[in-house]
Formats: sequence, structure tokens, C-alpha cells
Amino acid sequence: MLETTDRATRATKVAAVILLMTMVMLGVFPIDVLLPSFPALSTQFNTTPTDIALSVSVFAIGISLSQLLIGPLSDALGRKNLLLGGMAVSILGALGCVWASDYAAFLIFRVVQAVGCGCFVLSQALVQDLFVGKERDRLRILMVTASGIFISISPLIGTVLQQLLDWQGSFYVFAAIAVVVFVKAWLSLRNTPPVSSAGSSLNIFKTYRQLCRNFNFIAYWLICAIVFACHFSFIVVSPLVFIEQLQMSNYEFSLMLLLYGAAYVLGGTLAGVLNKRMESATQIRTGLCLILLSGLTMLLLATFYGLTPITVLVPMMICTAGTTITRPAATSRAMELFPDNAGASASAGNTIIFIGGGLISALINLSAYDLQMTLAISFIVLSGFALLINDRINRIARVQSLA
Repeated sequence: MLETTDRATRATKVAAVILLMTMVMLGVFPIDVLLPSFPALSTQFNTTPTDIALSVSVFAIGISLSQLLIGPLSDALGRKNLLLGGMAVSILGALGCVWASDYAAFLIFRVVQAVGCGCFVLSQALVQDLFVGKERDRLRILMVTASGIFISISPLIGTVLQQLLDWQGSFYVFAAIAVVVFVKAWLSLRNTPPVSSAGSSLNIFKTYRQLCRNFNFIAYWLICAIVFACHFSFIVVSPLVFIEQLQMSNYEFSLMLLLYGAAYVLGGTLAGVLNKRMESATQIRTGLCLILLSGLTMLLLATFYGLTPITVLVPMMICTAGTTITRPAATSRAMELFPDNAGASASAGNTIIFIGGGLISALINLSAYDLQMTLAISFIVLSGFALLINDRINRIARVQSLA
């Protein structure tokens, strides 16, 4: 009987891992895979590329607001129903974009898609619900690694879909994968009871106030936001560096990002090894030191050798290792602080990451200074600030242990 129970538990966890990885893959389609189709979208709706870029901003706002509601609601109503509902709405939004007759309708359906995609935030809550201890760390390492790989190959996927299916291709593929997620969630997730009482969890403002008053909670998510911003800033400025400044073709640019994706695999492997041998606090410090090293390396290479693919990619590979080591460990520490509000915790954390990554990458992109040097200096400053935050967390913990 015990052996049968163990097999059932393993099967449930394997199904959950497959579901979570599919959700991670699906997450790159609404923005990253769509980027190569911007010119075609502009032509289709007889509007400017700026207006098409605006649809990305509108999508980002929509998903941010949506996840702030979905997280706490899932604590009160359960994860499965919220995930199924979100997937259904996102499918409707994606197909609506394909069928839109003008830009206004397209923008409306992008908002609908964004509202549905807010359920992606439940992936962190599901990790907290279905796994324990080091399992959570290992799975989060896998998810961060996979996310980096999918983002890195998304321009190539978007280019292929644009050539084969025109701009509608990314929406069709999104809808198809979303159907798979819906079915997988329907079959593999149980209708688990709410993790806390509905009355307390439905008081959303009270829940978020409780979370945001905890210094460690905000501090760990700020560390996550900083390391994500280092990765995301490179993704945002990479077309400017490789295509405009280094005069690479779109194909050569895609190959550069494939190499960057390979670095995520190596970084994830290293993070997995360290996870077995180090405490979370040490992992966070190690990862942040690697990001600091990447900034110093990029600064030195840029000073002595100028802008080349090697002087950009080598430091970014070091930065990637730091990201895959730091972010899963910091996420797990943050999520453990409020186990009865895992949905709200994930929503608040993702919002901090989203806002932090967006603002920092925008500032780097708008910098009038040399982009490579700006990246290098940003990595040094950001990792240094994150190390100070981590040191503050550890000092508070030592004081509390002596009290």
C-alpha cells in the first residue's frame, strides 16, 4: 500500500512538473515570440510600429493588474479553477486578436489575453503547494533555466512562425499550447480546498498590506527583481547591440541568443549542484557575486577590446550563471514566509519583478552612454545593492537568533 502511494505521489509530481514547464514555455509567446511580427502587424492594421509597441505595454499593464487579483483569489478559491478560467480567457483573447478587423479591436483582445495570462502567476503558488524543501528549489532552478532558454530562442521561433503563418502564427500556436495547459491542468490538478479562509484571503488590500510590511519578503523579491533586470536588460538592448552596432543579420542575431540560451543550461546545472551543497543565503551571495564579476569583466573587456560578440557574450554567460543561482533561492525564501498566502505572495513578487525589470531595462535602453558600458556599470551597481540587501537580511536574522 505504501509503495502504491509513493508511486501515485511521484506520478502527481511528474504531471505537475510537465504542467509548470508548459506554462513557462507558453509565457514567451504573447511578447517575445511576437516581436518579429511587428512590421506585419503594422501593415495589417494600417498603423505605426509605435502603436504596435503600445499594445505590448498595454498587455504588460493588463497582466500585472490581473495577477494582483488572481493570486489572492486563488488562496481563497483554490488554484485549479483560477488556472482553468485564466487559460480559457487567454485563448479567447488570442483568437480574438487573429479575428480582429481593426487596431482598436486588436488592442481590446490583447487586454483580454493579458487578463487571462495573469494566471501564469499561479505557477509559483503551485510549486509551493505541491513540493517541499529542496524540491522547490530544484524546480524553481529548472523553471528559471527553461524561461531563459525559451526567451533566448523566441526571436528564432517568431521569425519562423512569421515566415510560415504570417503574424497570426504566434497567436495560433499560443492558443494551441494554452489548450494543452487547460487539459493538463484539468486532468492533473485536484480541486484542493482553499489554503486559508475565504474571508481573510478575499480582503485583498489587507493581505497585501500584511505582505508588504515584512522587510524580508520585500527584500527577497527585490533581489529577484534585480537579477531578473540584469537578464532582461540584455534581452531588451541585444537587438541594438548585435543588429545595429555590430551589423549582424537577424539570423546571426538569433544564433547569438541561442548561445546565450546554452549559457542558461550551464547556469542551471551549476545552480542544481550548489543547491545540494549550500544554504539559500550562501547561494544568493554566490550568485550576486557572479553578477558583480560579470559587470567587472564586461567593463574590462569593453575598455581594452571594444565592442565585439565575445566581449558581450562572455560576461553575459557569467551573469546568467549568477541569475540562475540567485533567483530560485531568493524566491523560495520569500515564498516560505507566508505559506497560507502563497497566491498573494507570488502575485506581489511577480509584480515587483515585472516593475523593477521594466523600469531598469527602460533606463538602460534610454541611456545616452555606450550601451555595453552602461550594461557593465548597471550590473556592478545593481549586484552591489543586492548584496547589501542580502547582508541586511542576514544581520537581522543573526540579531533575532540571539534575542
